[in-house]
Amino acid sequence: MSIDKIIRAWENPEYRDSLSARERAALPENPAGAIELTDAELSQVLGAAQSGNSVGCNTKTCVTTRGNSRNPCDNC
Repeated sequence: MSIDKIIRAWENPEYRDSLSARERAALPENPAGAIELTDAELSQVLGAAQSGNSVGCNTKTCVTTRGNSRNPCDNC
């Protein structure tokens, strides 16, 4: 399989699914690693929850009034 087809198979799930079982088995592992994280892995992600000091939304009002999850701005 050509490098172009390998990369296309890594990036395009529809194309990858169109390959035969033999072609999929011959694909090298994607160098980017796992595409999806398990729930256990996601629970270990730092920054996945609001700390109480983070801005609740990204509008000028919230940023200028320093709205956060403890004191959200009214316009959000």
